[in-house]
Amino acid sequence: MLRAMTALVAHVLVVEDEAAIAETVLYALRSEGYAASHCLLGGEALLRLQSGDIDVVVLDVGLPDLGGFEVCRRLRAQPGPAAQVPVIFLTARNDEVDRVLGLELGADDYMTKPFSPRELVARVRARLRRAAPAAAGIESGWQETGGFAIDREGRRIRFHGQALDLTRYEYALLAALLQRPGAILSRAQLMDRGWDSSAESADRTVDTHVKTLRAKLRAAGASDDPIRTHRGLGYALEV
Repeated sequence: MLRAMTALVAHVLVVEDEAAIAETVLYALRSEGYAASHCLLGGEALLRLQSGDIDVVVLDVGLPDLGGFEVCRRLRAQPGPAAQVPVIFLTARNDEVDRVLGLELGADDYMTKPFSPRELVARVRARLRRAAPAAAGIESGWQETGGFAIDREGRRIRFHGQALDLTRYEYALLAALLQRPGAILSRAQLMDRGWDSSAESADRTVDTHVKTLRAKLRAAGASDDPIRTHRGLGYALEV
């Protein structure tokens, strides 16, 4: 969960082993009033994130110890608020497979080198804007909708009393559908509620997570598929 920005200056951790790139990014962030720290290695970054005072991570994919993908995977798997910190990947590769992999591992955005430092700062700012309302407006306790119960503060969902073991994006998609039961949400709307990305594979990414969600709901005892596909429009949750 993002720390309260009303009392604190947003803190960005830059994980980059190329000194020139790191210095440029740090200068751009600090010029816009952000606090910014730098790590050379992925292992060092994971230790730094345990402090709980980082609001956004700018993460290079090609690190010399742990690759950026592995750092992101470990970050999302660990307990505590650090697992929810937004991640923006920096990479020299622009392959669709790499973009999809990064997003599915839990990244929030993806920038290909060379990039504009001003654009990167704008994306950091966008991530902070997205996270702040969610942190300020979360309702405590369980809310029941049909056979579902959701604890938005704890980021947990139950189906007919059974806890669902959801990935970050599976939770985001199902939480968005539960917010408006019966309403048809387009893939773009679901992406907007779950993570930032302009990736061309957005449709396929949403479809993949819907498929895994359906499998987990069936395993939890769903006799009918509560997630309905509306061709050409999107998805709706029938409860």
